[in-house]
Amino acid sequence: MNTDRFKKYLLSGVSYAIPFVASGGILIALSIALAPMTGQGPDFSQAPFLKLINDIGSAAFAFLIPVLSGYIAFGIADRPGLVPGFVGGYIAGQVGAGFLGGIVSGLLAGGLVFAIKKLKPPRYLRPIMPILIIPALSSLVVGFVMFKVVGAPISDLMATIQRWLEMMNSGNQILLGVILGSMIAFDMGGPVNKVAFFFGAAMIQRGNFSVMGACAAAICIPPLGLGLATLLKRSLWSEEEREAGLAALAMGAIGITEGAIPFAAAEPLRVIPVIMAGSSVGAVIAMLGGVGDHAPHGGPIVLPVVDHPLPYILAIVAGSLTVAILSNIFRKRAKRPAEQQ
Repeated sequence: MNTDRFKKYLLSGVSYAIPFVASGGILIALSIALAPMTGQGPDFSQAPFLKLINDIGSAAFAFLIPVLSGYIAFGIADRPGLVPGFVGGYIAGQVGAGFLGGIVSGLLAGGLVFAIKKLKPPRYLRPIMPILIIPALSSLVVGFVMFKVVGAPISDLMATIQRWLEMMNSGNQILLGVILGSMIAFDMGGPVNKVAFFFGAAMIQRGNFSVMGACAAAICIPPLGLGLATLLKRSLWSEEEREAGLAALAMGAIGITEGAIPFAAAEPLRVIPVIMAGSSVGAVIAMLGGVGDHAPHGGPIVLPVVDHPLPYILAIVAGSLTVAILSNIFRKRAKRPAEQQ
């Protein structure tokens, strides 16, 4: 597939997904920021209106992966691609495949529908092809692949990674920080991220707060770093990306890694390695600084329940600056050839 065309398909999905990320993320950020932070995370038990705001934000956010997948398929195959794209994106969320699974389902749905549209069916079937046969047939194929080929191996893989992390916990702490930071940033709320997060949360129950401390610093760095990048060099980013950057900053402040997804989905090969590097920097500094997090949550908002807050702040700042600086350097290099054409 042509690189420019591939990027165009991804941007088609991202442009429609950004409003869901922004509105959902800001509502979630607002509710968590105003709720009391306890050792078990934000407490909504005495704040029913904040809980309602959180639920509404979560509902908007839940559309992220289906919309991303649906409009990637739309970019490839036009309206007949919407149904299998949305169905595939929904299943990607259900099986825990994250936004990377959503990209796979969108590309699969779009490619499949594009191929079906090239067939020449009997004349009497043509009127119902785009509204019935193509959506039903393509949804069946995409759904089967997402459930049986993409989804089934994920739980086994995640269980293997979990056992591996438990063995690593007794070894080199710098290496463990690099691994945890990379996992947290890799798929931003996807299965790999969740394994690292729940490993940190499980360690809290065993009285080890340093693993969650490293995860907590790494969690907020991708959205904070990318949001910061759009502020430091505004000319490198489109108006739409700058708006997504503001939403990313709000989401990063309350520890929602998914705020970086619009950037990663648009340029996965360039953005994901950068945010993995930034989160690794933050996680290692947190490990070396003896940071401990008593709440199964991350970002600046958990500062009241963090051991050694100064190294924690240093870890977040260093990781975010790493992401912002590297993002703008690579962005500038990528723009030069385009400007010379």
